[in-house]
Amino acid sequence: MKLHQNQLWRQGGDLYRIVTLERLSVGYKKIDEAHAEGGTHHVATKKEFCRLIKGAVAVSGEEGKGSAADDSASETKTAGGK
Repeated sequence: MKLHQNQLWRQGGDLYRIVTLERLSVGYKKIDEAHAEGGTHHVATKKEFCRLIKGAVAVSGEEGKGSAADDSASETKTAGGK
């Protein structure tokens, strides 16, 4: 699993956005879909974060419309094509 800054993951009814990505730690924002305007910031080790999102689905640019996930999705598409 590749982690990137501004990735958006869906696990059950919660969304997790990676805010800061460092060598051994991940700063993320947990967003409840019912209250999408807010969210709480958390910091975890990469290992803890991967366990947290195990079984989660990465949200594509279409689902995360108007969010930073659009940027990462378009970068992935342009990087793959030559």
